[in-house]
Amino acid sequence: MATERKRIGQILLENGLITEEQLEEALSYAKKHNLRLGEALIQLNYITEDDLLKAISKQLNIPYLEVGNMLFDPEVVGLLPENFCKRNKVIPLFLVDDTLTVAVSDPLNIYLIDDIASIAGKKINVVVSSGKEIERALEHFYAKGDINVLNLEEESEGELVDKPVIKLVNNILLQASQRDASDIHIEPGKSRIRIRFRIDGILKEQDFNIPFSMTSAIISRVKILANMDIAEKRSPQDGRIQLKLGVKDYDIRVSTLPTIYGEKIVMRLLDKSSSSVGLESLGLNKRELKIIKTLLKQPNGIILVTGPTGSGKTTTLYSCLKELNSEEKNIITIEDPVEYQFDNINQVQVNPQAGVTFANGLRAILRQDPDIIMVGEIRDKETAEIAVQAALTGHLVLSTIHTNDASSTISRLIEMDIEPFLIASSIRAIIGQRLVRKVCPNCRVDYLARDDEKMVLGYPLNENLKLKKGRGCSMCSETGYKGRTGIYEILTVNSEIRKMIVEKKTPDEIIEKAKRMGYITMQQDGFKKVLKGITTLEEVLRVTRIGE
Repeated sequence: MATERKRIGQILLENGLITEEQLEEALSYAKKHNLRLGEALIQLNYITEDDLLKAISKQLNIPYLEVGNMLFDPEVVGLLPENFCKRNKVIPLFLVDDTLTVAVSDPLNIYLIDDIASIAGKKINVVVSSGKEIERALEHFYAKGDINVLNLEEESEGELVDKPVIKLVNNILLQASQRDASDIHIEPGKSRIRIRFRIDGILKEQDFNIPFSMTSAIISRVKILANMDIAEKRSPQDGRIQLKLGVKDYDIRVSTLPTIYGEKIVMRLLDKSSSSVGLESLGLNKRELKIIKTLLKQPNGIILVTGPTGSGKTTTLYSCLKELNSEEKNIITIEDPVEYQFDNINQVQVNPQAGVTFANGLRAILRQDPDIIMVGEIRDKETAEIAVQAALTGHLVLSTIHTNDASSTISRLIEMDIEPFLIASSIRAIIGQRLVRKVCPNCRVDYLARDDEKMVLGYPLNENLKLKKGRGCSMCSETGYKGRTGIYEILTVNSEIRKMIVEKKTPDEIIEKAKRMGYITMQQDGFKKVLKGITTLEEVLRVTRIGE
């Protein structure tokens, strides 16, 4: 046992994952608590499960594999009982001749390997994978109705979409769902096809190893699912796919764009379930949460949420709607698209071809005796004017607008030729926001902040400051980040701010006044989340663009 521990420790030392001091401490800790060395190092937060498994893989000379990328054959997985796989964190991968390759999280457990061989009745070849990744793979595999897209051979316009292509497209969609991707990019190049997922706001190429010869068939398959014209390759097209991936129902918006190497496809994955929205889940601090809940009790006025595309504005609006939803209120929305579906809320989809725009849709809503109106976006003067009139005639209006921050929203409305006195009378608050990636909880470690980081955070240089970062693991695709949260600034329009709007004061003047009344900028909110270990300084500066 001592020799085994020394070998694992030596591998971790050689890889620079631990120090000699940490090894000695872990050996003592392992002996005291009757643990393996690797378990001790994990409990002491010196390494992650992935670090240990990679070291064991090297020690035992067996492959380390990330099973999250794999398409599983039901006949192969079915060789082992579901309960056995989940209990022991095992998943069969493939069967060649009479040899079954399985991924296990504990390759040192020889009794488990014997049990697998006995149950499957096959020779066993072992690879190593993390227990968490195996659990997720099993959860999605056994979820009812993993994917309900068509799975038969199809022929359209003379092009055959065969079963391998169908399985591949299914796998791309399923992997995107499992990784919580918001978008899928399928991009043909000169000699290869690239698949990228946007995860937590960042595009990352995925390793699907797709033969270039399959490019045309893959694009045709997606276009068939989205009810597009697969014969039309020279003009952009838009389509939609509705399907279930795992346990989630998706509305997938599909867009094609002709490029010099073929049609590029982007698929936006919209989870139609509203279970993920709610004010408490947005990352608001107690003060911000109290301000917003107070604003939502106002009988009339406009609450605007602002920020660039992809900053989470719609999710904030939906969370407000969830807070407001009740039998006593007539709530009507006009959206493009309807991303979440609510009971007891009347939701209208913008449809320019049918004459339903934000402006004329909003006019029609006002004739429906509404209490609360949600407008997906204020894009033009006409929509802005109707929203202002709705607010001034006793309605609570929620909407979004594209500006960089809360204060510049006022200038944007003035540029739309909305009179300053109307803005001052109708706007109750402007919420500016961005989304920042959160430090991965699986590979999170402490580190001492550098002097330049302490300077930005306003922390004394002569004092030590511990911050958190992710080292990178299979759970976060080696990025160090998993999931996102919001950073916010809320400009409430009180009597003093109202007066400054009427007097056409500049955004900087308004913000300086607001700061003296307790206003906190998005960047300051982000710094607080850095100090709490929720995100990193680099991430906050990336999305707030310091100095802008």
